[in-house]
Order: sequence, then structure tokens, then C-alpha cells
Amino acid sequence: MMPYSLKGSRSRPQREIGTIIRSLGCCPSEGELHDLIAEVEEEEPTGYIRYEKFLPVMTEVLLERRYRPIPEDILLRAFEVLDPAKRGFLSKEELIKYMTEEGEPFSQEEMEEMLSAAIDPESNTIHYKDYIAMMVIDEN
Repeated sequence: MMPYSLKGSRSRPQREIGTIIRSLGCCPSEGELHDLIAEVEEEEPTGYIRYEKFLPVMTEVLLERRYRPIPEDILLRAFEVLDPAKRGFLSKEELIKYMTEEGEPFSQEEMEEMLSAAIDPESNTIHYKDYIAMMVIDEN
């Protein structure tokens, strides 16, 4: 699916911009995404982002290789900090606590999205090495 269809509308709802940016291999934080949206939205916000404003900004982001994904080894170390017993997994409850109460907290929607992809339904845990392998983008 093309995020901006040449046959259809030349604007997208603002709520879809994060998905579009991430589909291009960029991983901005919520704060960075907010700043990027502010840069491309109209002076009088309409809730939509026009292609003509989005394209030059996104081209610059891609050429400058901004918002690169975090490397696999750093993600692994981060999960290992949350798992001092070195079990190789976190419970669903532990994950929710860390992701909603620490650092830049996840929204309810972000948490639900992560849980749907990360949690093993049989054990109700996240085996973080498997999850990291699924998340990592091969840049080659």
C-alpha cells in the first residue's frame, strides 16, 4: 500500500503519520514524532498532513538518516537490565510496569500494540531475544 496514493487524496490523517514514517524504516520517539508533525502541519491545523509539505521534510529525514533504529545489541542490554535474574524473559506485568512507569511512558494504544506482538500467549511472558530478532531492521 502506498501511504500517499497518486490516484487518491494527497493528504493523510495526522494520526497515520507515525505509521508512515516507521514504514520507511525510521524510529522516532514520540517526542520526535510530535516535533516532525508540528513541522509539516498547516498553520491552522486540520488534522491532515498534505503530501506537498510531508515529502520535502521526509526526504531530508531519510537523506540525513535521522531516527535510525536502535542496534540489536543495545536492545538486548536494555532488556537484560530489566531482567537481573537473567531468565531470558519478562512477565507481562513486569513489561507493562516498565513501559508505562519508566522513561518515556507508552500510551495505552502503544502498550496494547507491543503486547500483541511481544507476549507469548501460552506463558504470558515476553522472551526478549525472540522479540528483538523480530523487531530489528536489517539495514543492509
